[in-house]
Amino acid sequence: MTNPRTAALIVAAGTGVRSGSPIPKQYAPLGDKAVLAYSYAALSAHPAIDRVIVVIGAGQEAALRAALGEVEYVIGGASRRLSVLAGLEALDRRPGEGRGRLVSTDDANNAAAPASAGVTDAVARVLIHDAARPFLSAAVIDRLLAALDTHDGAVPALPVADTLAKGDVELGETVPRDSLHRIQTPQAFLFPTALAAHRGWPNDGSGDEPTDDAQMVRAAGGSVALVAGDPMLEKITHPADFAAAEDRLATTLRTRMATGFDVHRLEVGEELWLGGVKIPHDKGLSGHSDADVALHAITDALLGTIAAGDIGTHFPPSDPQWRGADSAQFLQHAASLITERGGIIDFVDLTLMCEEPKIGPHRAAMRDRIAELLQLDTDQVSIKATTTERLGFTGRGEGIAAQAAATVRVPGGKK
Repeated sequence: MTNPRTAALIVAAGTGVRSGSPIPKQYAPLGDKAVLAYSYAALSAHPAIDRVIVVIGAGQEAALRAALGEVEYVIGGASRRLSVLAGLEALDRRPGEGRGRLVSTDDANNAAAPASAGVTDAVARVLIHDAARPFLSAAVIDRLLAALDTHDGAVPALPVADTLAKGDVELGETVPRDSLHRIQTPQAFLFPTALAAHRGWPNDGSGDEPTDDAQMVRAAGGSVALVAGDPMLEKITHPADFAAAEDRLATTLRTRMATGFDVHRLEVGEELWLGGVKIPHDKGLSGHSDADVALHAITDALLGTIAAGDIGTHFPPSDPQWRGADSAQFLQHAASLITERGGIIDFVDLTLMCEEPKIGPHRAAMRDRIAELLQLDTDQVSIKATTTERLGFTGRGEGIAAQAAATVRVPGGKK
């Protein structure tokens, strides 16, 4: 298969009682979003991954929605093994049908044919990842998938550096650490191999519960390669791990600042929208969309922070679908691109240049609206206004200009 279809499962069904968090650790805040959101963004953004399903615990639907919005999920089981099996069965029964739907065991009754029966987009490879390991790099995913060319599975591993010894109260004999590794996730497998290993694992209580999926594949006779892991993939388990994760997050993010500038003509008969707020005035701004010069400038500034072109690249004025469009969707699109790259918007600063209308009476409403659209606190949005001392087109009341600056933090280089 030249381009094998690849899916990813994020196991997020646990309660995380050892973490000390009042909510399951996968939904606890880390930086400005939930722990789960980091690995979901990394897997969803990887060009080789076609589908991502989150496996959650019963009753965690609202927490998942708060963390990720409408995404595809399945309810897991009483153990990690059963949760992974639920995800694998969902992938086998039915290819993706969009986001925000529950893939349940009942879907098998409605599926026209199982994926293994020859559905065109049947899954060929699967990555299984623990939600409590948020900092997943594309380089690790690349190494895992490359190893599947010659093996049934692959796991990221780090060599053991510390001296190992037996004993409870007193120190016992040391254990040679040569050839010992710490195994991480995600773990990657040929999909039929992983599914068969999980289906074939004893479910009668006669066997020990496996600690990971690679153990199950090896027990079924599959070959599993070791690839270089990443110290950033440390698992969050105990309360102190959250502080360590915050420190790791800080070291991976790089600050970027970019500016945006826009101008629109004032014309009689048009509505005046500024900063997402409709402002009473005898003239409005003319443009292909609603011509909100403030939101356009901020959109360009945000796009600039990730070198993603300008507003015209994403929403061409020649495209009739954007005629009269609400500029809020342009702004939110730019913000979503930053989020998909694991970035954080820290601050937005806007300067409006016009003689009229007076901006002061509407400043608070505009700040509130922009903060709402970008999911920021109001104190992360600054709005200023100035005139051009009656000079130029703004001085003559012919139009309004806006300049914006945005500061964001985005992940640094590859690991």
